[in-house]
Amino acid sequence: MLGKPAPKHYISPEDRTITLVKQGEELVKEGRTLGPDGKRTPYVSLFYVCTDCHNLVQEDPDLTKSDPEARLMSAAAQNIPFLQGTTFKGAVNRETWYNDDYVKKYGELVYAANKDLGESVQLCAQECSQGRKLKDWEVKAITAYYWSLEYTLADIKASPATLKTLNEEDLTPDTKKKLLEDLGSLYLKKSPATFTDGPEDKIAGYKGVDEGDPFKGALLYKQSCQACHFPKGVSELVLDNTKFTFRKFRRNMDRDSYFNIYDIVRYGTYAMKGHKPYMPHYTLERMSHQQLEDLRAFIEQESI
Repeated sequence: MLGKPAPKHYISPEDRTITLVKQGEELVKEGRTLGPDGKRTPYVSLFYVCTDCHNLVQEDPDLTKSDPEARLMSAAAQNIPFLQGTTFKGAVNRETWYNDDYVKKYGELVYAANKDLGESVQLCAQECSQGRKLKDWEVKAITAYYWSLEYTLADIKASPATLKTLNEEDLTPDTKKKLLEDLGSLYLKKSPATFTDGPEDKIAGYKGVDEGDPFKGALLYKQSCQACHFPKGVSELVLDNTKFTFRKFRRNMDRDSYFNIYDIVRYGTYAMKGHKPYMPHYTLERMSHQQLEDLRAFIEQESI
């Protein structure tokens, strides 16, 4: 309406049929759906569904910045997981995907995905989910579902003055340009991604952060670790609330181990031949150094 060209992944409201959106929702949540031929599709992945790494609702209270501290409290309040991947809410409103340091992990595979939502969906299906290539209609269905999760003017907290101007008739080109700038300033156009390392000294932990807060660490353990590591969950490893588990983490605090919280959070694991499931790592924007110290404080408190 304001003259901004529609993005390549745009699907008009009339083309977002109930059937298409439902197919996309089932592919995202269940990994398969009923295809145009009336038959069930094969699973996209034998290991994951999209929601193992991505939420479907707004995570950041303030859409103008990526703040893992505020996001954790929001996740706890909404009782949603605190995950490695960004939410699909507003995915169609972004202009790039697989941003910044993800080129270090996926190399040239990121080049197409960075500028194309459809390509980023394919990258996620084949590389992140260790699954199959999606058919064109499946990518369209998933994209149609994403459009059902687009930001609204209420989501981005457009001001009353902006809403009033939007409802005026015969807007001038200058007014449209100003409205585009105002609306565009209310949310991020990309999800920043910074890869980072563990502390130089694992016993000392990260320098320059506050002392760990066990209360926030408990939230991280529940909303993050246990979001995947529960009985019959996406991971074979179950993390319970017993002293045995916490003491195992504590014993490995200074070792190179999957039970070292710094190593597993910052580097994750890689898919291997014969064992494709893996753990994605957390970028700095998805879990801060401070939060890792909070998680450590909780683990050490519970291990006593």
